[in-house]
Amino acid sequence: MNARNPNIMQDRKPIRQLDDAAANRIAAGEVVERPASAIKELVENALDAQARRVEIFYADGGKTLLRVIDDGSGIPAAELPLALSRHATSKIDGSDLLNIHSFGFRGEALPSLGAVGRLSITSRFTGAGSAYKIVVDGGLAGEVEPAAGPEGTNVELRDLFHATPARLKFLRSSVAEARAIGDVVKRLAMAAPDVVFVLRDVSGGGEGRVVFRADIGGEGDRLQARLRRIMGREFIENALEIEAEREGIRLSGYAALPTYSRGAAVAQFFFVNGRPVRDKQLHGALRAAYSDFLSRDRHPAAALFLDCSPELVDVNVHPAKAEVRFQQPGVARGLIVSALKHALAEAGHRGSTTLTTATLGAMQPEPRPDMLYQMPMNRDRAAMPATGFAESRGWQAGRVEDAPQAPPPDDLPLGVARAQLHENYIVAQTASGMVIIDQHAAHERLVYERLKHQSGANGVPSQALLIPEIVELSAPDCARLLEVAEAMRPLGLVYEAFGDSTICVRETPAILGEINAAKLLRDIADELADLGQSQSVKDRIEAVLSRMSCHGSIRSGRRMSAEEMNALLREMEATPHSGQCNHGRPTYVELKLADIERLFGRS
Repeated sequence: MNARNPNIMQDRKPIRQLDDAAANRIAAGEVVERPASAIKELVENALDAQARRVEIFYADGGKTLLRVIDDGSGIPAAELPLALSRHATSKIDGSDLLNIHSFGFRGEALPSLGAVGRLSITSRFTGAGSAYKIVVDGGLAGEVEPAAGPEGTNVELRDLFHATPARLKFLRSSVAEARAIGDVVKRLAMAAPDVVFVLRDVSGGGEGRVVFRADIGGEGDRLQARLRRIMGREFIENALEIEAEREGIRLSGYAALPTYSRGAAVAQFFFVNGRPVRDKQLHGALRAAYSDFLSRDRHPAAALFLDCSPELVDVNVHPAKAEVRFQQPGVARGLIVSALKHALAEAGHRGSTTLTTATLGAMQPEPRPDMLYQMPMNRDRAAMPATGFAESRGWQAGRVEDAPQAPPPDDLPLGVARAQLHENYIVAQTASGMVIIDQHAAHERLVYERLKHQSGANGVPSQALLIPEIVELSAPDCARLLEVAEAMRPLGLVYEAFGDSTICVRETPAILGEINAAKLLRDIADELADLGQSQSVKDRIEAVLSRMSCHGSIRSGRRMSAEEMNALLREMEATPHSGQCNHGRPTYVELKLADIERLFGRS
């Protein structure tokens, strides 16, 4: 006997129309997920109103109070009740949903907020003599009344989800919700560097405390100043400016050097036509651009802005408007990958400045009170004991090389080799300090880049299978693989259709040796389904080249002559990406003379 399905009602109920209050509460569940969602909608409304200053207030993580005040154009008194109606907006006329130039366009934010909380709107339209106010409680709107207030709009939301108490159980702690509000405000502040943002926590009453503030920068690059304020000075110091364009899509922003990486993807920001988005395909493109320079447990940092005609991108994908869909997603992904790879190549051997700080921290000993002393001053130099370096035997770990033929360090970024320590580290003198190079890591990168160049110039050799391998796949996976078949040929992978949902693999990359072709094809198909592109074959080939370069490079423990050390430095200066090894670690650290003097207390 079959068990009764609990989802099937035994007594059929008639179809009926939900009332407006219920419909608004259901819609609010899509738009207003948490206090941060409400702040996002309200701040976007302020930016659409051409506000130049936006102030945000919250209490108890936004659970008891949210307030957004702007100096924008405001709302006329006659339109306040209409602003609280679903699908009522001044931003589009409904005739073209692809030509959207504003943050909002659905007309759902204010009625959704009014349906789940106690909402009040006080607004003074530009040029109007006075402000007007309207109050909504649980979806029930009051009358429009005169009020006092400057030009702009003041939206206040109290007791979020009081009309839907079940939603309150899904909110996190006040600290976590406040953190989410801060993240949303910072993203919007990056999208609008010409607007002042002030975020206050008023949980204790009164004016509260300023949690975040972003003023307009000076006469220089305002975006750079805003990113410096939000992402930190170190990010800007170690970031590369990105400017590229392809087929109507323009990419700009900043991306950090590989040696300035993070342990999680917390410093990756994407904006499409000024709108902050979280798009896995864009994040996948960023990861692909750095795949050759970072290990899997490190993540790049970047703030990238994609601008294109509104007709080329669909923002009407999700109620939260955090996802977008490009008309030509391959162009957008290819633009990101190629622009970042080009910028990283232009950076050459450059490493992040944070390496110097880390080096100084490692070299700075903790002071011990019992070891502090001051060397007595002896004016009679002749009376001082003769303890020349020639009598010392403490220099066995290092070997000093004279290099009289080397050019002066003033003209060389990595300087002139002066010593080799522990048969692994080269010490070079530069015009402004010193550089310490890991000889194995540096040469490993140089060999790897040389192998990649040769592979790209001549193509990846393929080996023909004595017996072609037949792989059965699902119809969608088979179609995806056949679409990229020509792109796989230069990588040494040759296959073709072999009946319905079947592929015949005839050649595989020779450098990979004996491989499981079926597994490789399935991995490629999975990547194509998830990201729209595949790096599997390329990544595997580069992994083999990386291992070859590791075994073919200068080993730790090998003594090098001055000529060999200087030749290595010159090749590093001429080779892109030589600032980090194949695994993303730095190949050298630099100490300025001022840093060295600070170590010895001379500055």
